[in-house]
Amino acid sequence: MANKKVVVAFSGGLDTSYTVMKLTQDGWDVYAACANTGGFSAEQLKTNEENAYKLGAKAYVTLDVTHEYYEKSLKYMIFGNVLRNNCYPISVSSERIFQAIAIARYAKEIGADAIAHGSTGAGNDQIRFDMTFLVMAPGVEIITLTRDKALSRKEEVDYLNEHGFYADFTKLKYSYNVGIWGTSICGGEILDPTQGLPEEAYLKHVTAKEEEAELKITFEKGEIVAVNDEKFDDKIAAIQKIEEIGASYAIGRDCNVGDTIIGIKGRVGFEAAAPKLIIEAHRLLEKSTLSKWQQYWKDQVGNWYGMFLHESQYLEPVMPDIEAMLTSSQRNVNGTAILKLRPFSFQTVGVDSPDDLTKSKLGEYGEMQHGWTAEDAKGFIKVSSTPLRVYYGMHPNEER
Repeated sequence: MANKKVVVAFSGGLDTSYTVMKLTQDGWDVYAACANTGGFSAEQLKTNEENAYKLGAKAYVTLDVTHEYYEKSLKYMIFGNVLRNNCYPISVSSERIFQAIAIARYAKEIGADAIAHGSTGAGNDQIRFDMTFLVMAPGVEIITLTRDKALSRKEEVDYLNEHGFYADFTKLKYSYNVGIWGTSICGGEILDPTQGLPEEAYLKHVTAKEEEAELKITFEKGEIVAVNDEKFDDKIAAIQKIEEIGASYAIGRDCNVGDTIIGIKGRVGFEAAAPKLIIEAHRLLEKSTLSKWQQYWKDQVGNWYGMFLHESQYLEPVMPDIEAMLTSSQRNVNGTAILKLRPFSFQTVGVDSPDDLTKSKLGEYGEMQHGWTAEDAKGFIKVSSTPLRVYYGMHPNEER
């Protein structure tokens, strides 16, 4: 009889390395699959492939879903100006969904009997992987050795060494998850709620030669089309360009405390230059190009969209409905947002847009009205005050 097939969501880390070797030793045909959403370098992917075969995998594949991640979610996170707790751009957590989708799709293509991943029982990723696999690959067994056996790092390292695989799995003070939409940082001072991260905890540091610089991001219907007047057809390349510029000023650092899916509070540090710059530039442009109620309702659905992504509800049928509303809201979000960068910070400057509503001929705020008279203004104010005058006329003792 042929061995059963198992697809291992392979990142190259300790947990997934152990999983590949252990399942191979247990008689499975292991297909190691690295789903890349933009966080792996070419060198890392090459090392992953080499190590997968050393660990006993029958096959290895890189599933590049970076552009799919942008088209199916990331652009809507920009449309919605999504920042969890007005802080965290849902960096790695949103990427996990698309990694899981890619793994499930590959498992179905090769007719796998099982899918395995290296998540522990204490975090959000186990939910994001399991829920996606249950929906997209029904009937396929889910194997989680690290979670089910509550394995320690020492147990996993010892097992690998005993079977001839040696790699540097030294537990570092900080752990990093690097992605196209930012890098999360766990461990170290993050475990103490009274402390922030020191300079050495961050991967990117100030290298900019100029103390200040101007950054211009041009949007068409809410999507980036140019950075400092350099045109980009590839949206991922545009994001990478903004990250390169912003990271040289060490922009986008912060710590976020939030509610995890499993119910406990979690604290994470991050550095996300591109998301912070793009979202604030996009928000600045929207202030000038959207109506009052477009902004209000888009903020509401954008917040829900981000929450559903974080809570592993990307496959919820309401998500395409939210995406449709967000897309519609972007039809006049055209123009260039101008930012000023300096080490560790930035500020918004202004916008240049053909759809700028502040250019209305009806008047200039605080200067002169052209679309109404002084008597019109006094009548508007009097009518607007009617509900308050009615209430306080009946309840004069409640005057504040």
